[in-house]
Amino acid sequence: QVQLVESGGGLVQAGGSLRLSCRASGMIFSINSMGWFRQAPGKQRELVAVIRSGGSTNYGDSVKGRFTISRDNAKNTVYLQMNSLKPEDTAVYYCNFVVGPANFWGQGTQVTVSS
Repeated sequence: QVQLVESGGGLVQAGGSLRLSCRASGMIFSINSMGWFRQAPGKQRELVAVIRSGGSTNYGDSVKGRFTISRDNAKNTVYLQMNSLKPEDTAVYYCNFVVGPANFWGQGTQVTVSS
């Protein structure tokens, strides 16, 4: 089993920055990808960013140029640097690890951007 623990959410003014972290522990054999998703009230969960084992990345259209995903393989940790935050970025952010054939999710961390 794999456990994911997120940190770094909070309240920030529009234009500000936050950095999210997600550390995995447990039976980690082969991480295929690490990513961040978010879900705002009344909306579906959407991809924010993903980084694959080979290092390639993908971003949701709404965050391109503002958010950066990175990782520390030695620490089994993925980061999300969020700059130029907008009120529409307000959501619960979930980290996701794909380990072998299985998906694992963090508990979610709230990010609130005030205007």
